[in-house]
Amino acid sequence: MIYLLLFTTVLTGFFIATLLKKKAIKHVSLYLAFSGAFLLAITIFELLPEVFQENNENIPLFIMLGLLIQICLEYFSKGAEHGHFHVNKENTSFPLLLFISLSIHALVEGMPITADNNLIIAIIIHKLPIAIILSLFLYESGYSKIKIIGFISLFATMTPLGLFIMNYIPALASYTSEITALVIGVILHVSTVILFESSKNHSFNLAKFITILAAITLAYFL
Repeated sequence: MIYLLLFTTVLTGFFIATLLKKKAIKHVSLYLAFSGAFLLAITIFELLPEVFQENNENIPLFIMLGLLIQICLEYFSKGAEHGHFHVNKENTSFPLLLFISLSIHALVEGMPITADNNLIIAIIIHKLPIAIILSLFLYESGYSKIKIIGFISLFATMTPLGLFIMNYIPALASYTSEITALVIGVILHVSTVILFESSKNHSFNLAKFITILAAITLAYFL
């Protein structure tokens, strides 16, 4: 059921973008802010205490490593993980670098999902607006429908695949804390960038502030 939820969330975003096109992006910025705040709050309230309970001195190092990995991934994705896409209608070949960077990000973020945390909720909330914006970007870039469906379908499998790898490769069980710390670094970078970018020209927006506050409150009480 968890695998199916993770997969269908991306497909749902694709179908919303396909049906509504430009209208789909009208309120995505608020939802994106909510998703970023919720993802950040779940990381701080649940994942950070979990990894630091292990008394592993390497945890801070892996958190920083995850942050650096995400910075490198964004060099190729141009910020797609937090809803920032650049339309290039002159290039209609399959966006391989974008796909690889997004796939690596999606793969690793599925690894720390367990029954003991609410990360799956945070990832589902995070992936829906990203999938909508990604689908709109692919349409606007002039890619064929076959390429778009192929891209979205492959991308949708990445987070379930990360969860599957973690659950079914026993050797990884010994490195659960380090992997979780790595993902914390990735999430900290992505979620904070989403929150910074959600404030246009760094001006105060009451609606977005209330949205962010609601997301943090919900994450706290889960």
